[in-house]
Amino acid sequence: MLAELGAHGAISGAALAGRLGVSRAAVWKQVERLRAAGIAIEAQAGSGYRLDAPLELLDAATLRRALAPSTQVGDLAVHWQLDSTSSELLRRAADDPRDRLVCLAEIQTAGRGRRGRRWHTPPGGGIALSLLKRFDAGMAALAGLSLAVGVAAVDALAACGIGEIALKWPNDLVARGAKLGGILVELGGDALGPCHAVIGLGINLRLGAAAAAIDQAAIDLATLAPEPSRTRVVASLVDHLVAALDRFEAQGFAAFADAYARHDALHGREVDVVRGAERRQGIARGIDARGALRVAFAGGEETVDAGEVSLRVRA
Repeated sequence: MLAELGAHGAISGAALAGRLGVSRAAVWKQVERLRAAGIAIEAQAGSGYRLDAPLELLDAATLRRALAPSTQVGDLAVHWQLDSTSSELLRRAADDPRDRLVCLAEIQTAGRGRRGRRWHTPPGGGIALSLLKRFDAGMAALAGLSLAVGVAAVDALAACGIGEIALKWPNDLVARGAKLGGILVELGGDALGPCHAVIGLGINLRLGAAAAAIDQAAIDLATLAPEPSRTRVVASLVDHLVAALDRFEAQGFAAFADAYARHDALHGREVDVVRGAERRQGIARGIDARGALRVAFAGGEETVDAGEVSLRVRA
């Protein structure tokens, strides 16, 4: 039905029923299900149903063709609905030995960010992408991985003509002072041996009415540039992520430190570092070789790790 709605400016319920081989009542029920999922469908007297905004659905075969010839993935799957793309890959990690598994979903019912925060993915209005990468050196060698992923994401969007994007330590993509996307890396396996990382990446493409459900300043790609093709953006993200992960495996975070510094949204900003009940004010001074944040406090400079603290940027 979405394909039919996308192919016509407006189409009557009777015409939809004929094209789909179902009753008009079945058409109405499906329209209501799509509306409940968050897809804005207008019903206009005399002309029928139409999408409130263009909707580009992802297709696995089309995405595979859009990847660079050098990008090799073990699997690339697009789902209509999942609890979470990262949860899906975490479930598959033990039973599917392949590397570079890519998972996307149009709808996530339990998408999550850092510290369990909910991540909103309106159908067709965002990108919910996860990639599973296997490593031999162990989880202890993966310090700074989420920051390297951030650099790859900025580069991927720049390749699509989308600029103004910076990185807010430890896992946010920001533009014009608002959140554009987020990164969540979840690890499994051995500390010093074979392990895997599931890299979750969520990016706002076109928020629309979904912006009202977000409890912080948010921005989307459509605000930053003429609305890009979702297929092109996803293919660029996969291309850059695969290349960056291979580079990270060979060289570690050191290969990305200079690029991260160029995109650092916090450098020189006043921040509140919160650890439990303790709140300390300081000035962000960049990152160290492990990807920890350097903060100048009144008593001197210290480093803080993402897993230990939360951060508040002072206005």
